[in-house]
Amino acid sequence: MSSTTDKASGLANEAIGNIKQGVGKLVGSEKLQAEGKLQEIKGEGQQAAGEAKAAVKDGAQKASDYLDKKL
Repeated sequence: MSSTTDKASGLANEAIGNIKQGVGKLVGSEKLQAEGKLQEIKGEGQQAAGEAKAAVKDGAQKASDYLDKKL
């Protein structure tokens, strides 16, 4: 997955997780609340992975640009 895809998937999972938690609270379902929390955490992880990929790609590009100027 690309960094953008990871970030988008992460946002979606985080939002769905929050919705599940809210619905779980409304209907009194601890199971649904727990599922929502897990999905929210998964989304946060996906977003972090996307950010890390973007940072690595940016760092590699900067290093490449620097070497191109020096050589």
